[in-house]
Amino acid sequence: MKIAVAKEIEVCERRVALIPDTVAKLVKQGLEVWVEAGAGEKAFFSDADYEAAGAKISHDSAQVWSEADILLKVSPPQTREDGRTEIELLKSGSVLISFLNPLGNPVIAQQLANRQITALSMELIPRTTRAQSMDALSSQASLAGYKAVLIAAAALPKYFPMLTTAAGTIPPAKVFIMGAGVAGLQAIATARRLGAVVEAFDIRPAVKEEVQSLGAKFVEVKLEEETVAAGGYAKEISEDSKKRTQELVASHVKNSDIVITTAQVPGRQAPRLVTEEMVAQMKPGSVIVDLAAEQGGNCACTEAGKDIVWNGVTIIGPINLPSSMPVHASQLYAKNITSLMQLLIKDKALEINFSDDIVDAACVTHGGEIRNQRVKDALQAVAV
Repeated sequence: MKIAVAKEIEVCERRVALIPDTVAKLVKQGLEVWVEAGAGEKAFFSDADYEAAGAKISHDSAQVWSEADILLKVSPPQTREDGRTEIELLKSGSVLISFLNPLGNPVIAQQLANRQITALSMELIPRTTRAQSMDALSSQASLAGYKAVLIAAAALPKYFPMLTTAAGTIPPAKVFIMGAGVAGLQAIATARRLGAVVEAFDIRPAVKEEVQSLGAKFVEVKLEEETVAAGGYAKEISEDSKKRTQELVASHVKNSDIVITTAQVPGRQAPRLVTEEMVAQMKPGSVIVDLAAEQGGNCACTEAGKDIVWNGVTIIGPINLPSSMPVHASQLYAKNITSLMQLLIKDKALEINFSDDIVDAACVTHGGEIRNQRVKDALQAVAV
């Protein structure tokens, strides 16, 4: 059985699906690993590093895709320079493991099903104790939360910590973090390490203790509806609840030097948390970092992939932040991938066991069909 690591062709994607250390572990298990030439270069892993780990290097991209029994990627399949899609290159009956964004772009699932590909989406790994080592969304979100604070600190025209100097006392920066999932919690921890005073908001009351344990003040809103979706994610709430939420957070946004927004709903446009009116009330020089920029943004003024200044406030809409830290992002993702493969490979043979809750949840397509009902619903909505 041939396991292959593809070179990413998406613009600004610097991560790689396996690093040499994880390749070595798979080779020790008696598995054949091929790596497309240059696959790890942007993450600072050379072809020589992979060869030393026991991988075979292929300079023929089409060969990597067409001969792989299991193809490993980071980003969803793309369209190549020659006009062909990467999905077209896959061998019928092979397995693809990658981020696929099947809820945001369900058409990709149909294309994979048409090619008889068994596709496992890293976004759909369930958030259970048993699946923690495979949870790529969490591992990558942690990187994004950390980097968001560094970006904000670099853009803020002030110190983060309180300083007592001969020239006077400098008060600490005030940071308001909206969304206390994995990215938000890492942002809280990072901002606190840098000396800021931190407040955090989330519609899920259960995260209050986690926020407080990191030294931040929890801003709580009482909503008379369920706010937690499957897997512990925040659930999309009613318009009335959104209005009440905005009224609560408005004063906190106004008084903050930095606002970091992290709220996202899988397969949906990001909830609008910061309005133009809120931005207009912020102090000139304040900074907003919107981690939901790719999903439309939590801030009304966000432009994905751009830094803009609106009414004196710098609004940053980064795209694919984990990729900006490719060494550790690849290290964590490779661990997630290899942990998942331990469920799929038994005695050097592929075994897709749908009685396993992790495999069942993550598998989007198999046997020419879309298996995931949420993906089916999303595809139907697109067709309508």
